[in-house]
Amino acid sequence: MVLALPTWPGLYASNTTARFTSRGNEQKPIFRDDADRKLFLNNLSQVIDRFHWLCHAYCLMNNHYHLLLETPDGNLSKGMRQLNGVYTQALNRRHGRVGHLFQGRFKAILVQKDSHFLEVCRYIVLNPVRTKSVKYPGEWQWSSYRATLGQARVPDWLKTDEILSHFGARRSLAQERYREYIREAISAPTLWEDLKAQSILGTEGFAEALTDHVTGKSTIKEIPKEQRLLGRPSLEKLFNQTAKKKTKRDQCIVDAVYRYG
Repeated sequence: MVLALPTWPGLYASNTTARFTSRGNEQKPIFRDDADRKLFLNNLSQVIDRFHWLCHAYCLMNNHYHLLLETPDGNLSKGMRQLNGVYTQALNRRHGRVGHLFQGRFKAILVQKDSHFLEVCRYIVLNPVRTKSVKYPGEWQWSSYRATLGQARVPDWLKTDEILSHFGARRSLAQERYREYIREAISAPTLWEDLKAQSILGTEGFAEALTDHVTGKSTIKEIPKEQRLLGRPSLEKLFNQTAKKKTKRDQCIVDAVYRYG
C-alpha cells in the first residue's frame, strides 16, 4: 500500500501526504528472497530521484509493500507505473517468469499531515508485527524503522528528519521517544477506524473539503477511480432487469466504465 502525502497544486499544498500499497497478483509473493527486496529498493531509489518524491516511511512485506510519500510534482501515477513496471520486468528476468506481478493498480490513501502523519508512519513499520512475522519491528530488516531509529544506515532517498522532528530537537532523544511511540501501539487498534470513503484519512473538515474527490467529480488522478467513486451504484442496480433494449444496455456499459469506474 502506498500511504501518500501528495502535494498537488491547490490541494492542501503543505498539509497532505498519501499512503500507497501494491499487492501481488492473487496475493502471491512479490519478493521471493532478499535479492528481490534489494532489487526493489534500488528501483525505488531511482524512481524517487527521477520523480522528486519524498519518502518518509516504507515496509516491504512478502506479497505487498507500503510507502508513505509526498509528491510535490503531482506525478504519483506516472511514478508508480515506473516503479511497479520496471520491478516486474527485472523480477521476471531474474526468475525466468512471465506475466503480471501486481494485482491491478496500487491503492492510495490521502493523509492529512497535521493529524495523521505520525500514526501512518507507525502503522507502516508495525505491519510485520501485526501480521506476526516478527515480535518487534526492529527484527524486520525490510522497513524504515531501524534507519529512523539510528540502528541502520539511512538511505539517501529516505527522509527521517521530519518524523524525528516531532519528538525533539536532539536526535538521540528524538529516536528514543520515537521508539517508545512505536512500542505503545503494538497491541493498540489500527488507525483505519478514521478512514473515510476508502481513501481519506484526516479530520472531519479535511474529509468535507474533499467532497468532490469522494463523489468522483474531481480529477485527482493519483487515486484509482474505483476508490474515488465510493457512491457509485452496484452493477445489479445499474443493469436493471427492465433494461432489455440493446441501446439502453450499451449505454449502461458506457456508464459503468466511464462514469462509475
